[in-house]
Amino acid sequence: MRQIWIIAKRELKSYFDSLLAYIMIVAFLAFTGFFTWLSANNIFFMKMASLHVFFSISFWTLFFFIPALTMRLIAEETNTGTIEILLTKAVNDWQMVVGKFLATFLLIAIALGLTLPYYISVASLGPVDHGSVWAGYFGLLLTSAAYIGIGLFASSISTNQIVAFIIALLIGIFFQLLFGLIAGGMTGILGNIFDFMSLRTHYDSITRGIIDSKDVIYFISIAFLGLFGSEAILAKRNITDK
Repeated sequence: MRQIWIIAKRELKSYFDSLLAYIMIVAFLAFTGFFTWLSANNIFFMKMASLHVFFSISFWTLFFFIPALTMRLIAEETNTGTIEILLTKAVNDWQMVVGKFLATFLLIAIALGLTLPYYISVASLGPVDHGSVWAGYFGLLLTSAAYIGIGLFASSISTNQIVAFIIALLIGIFFQLLFGLIAGGMTGILGNIFDFMSLRTHYDSITRGIIDSKDVIYFISIAFLGLFGSEAILAKRNITDK
C-alpha cells in the first residue's frame, strides 16, 4: 500500500506541476457552471431546486476529460523509457497501475468537490432532494472510476498519447452510448444484456437516488478490468523486453 500511495502522490504532483490539473479543473467548472446556471435549460428555466442539469452535463464532460488525463499515464512513460526505471524501484506493475488510477481519481474528486457551492446555492433557492444529490455525486465518482480504468488500459496498449486518447474514447463510447442504443432496438434476453452493459442505465439509476449493489458492482468491475488489463499488458511487455 505504501508503494501505491507513493506512486499516487507522484502522479498527482505531476498533474499540478504541469498545470494540467489547474486547466482541467477550471475547464470543468466553467463548462458545468455555464450549462447549470446560464444555458437555455438552466436551473432558473426549469424552476426547480435541482442539480439534474449539472449531473447530466458532468456525465458527458468527464467522458472527454478523463481520457485526456489518462492518455499520458503509461504511454508517455513507456515512450520515454522512464517506466523501466520506475519498475526497478521495488514497485511492481499492479502497484504502479493502481497508484496512477488513485492519483487521477483524487484529481476528479477534487474537481467535483469544488462544485459543492452549486449544491449550496441550489439548496438556498428551494427544497432539494439531498439524497438524490449525494447519490448523483456518488454516481459521478463511480463513472469516473470506470473511465479511468478504461483510460489506463488504452494508455498501456499504445506509446502514443493521442492514439491512447482515441482508443479510450472509442471503448468508452460503447458503454456510454452504443450499448444503450442497441438495447433500445432489441427485446428479450439480448436486450436486457445490452441494457445491463450500458453505463448510462446504471448511472441514471444511481442519480435517481437508488443505490443498488448491482450498479456499484458494475462500475467497480469495469474499473478493475481496466486495471487488470493494464497490468497484463505491462507484464507481457516486460517479459518481451527481457
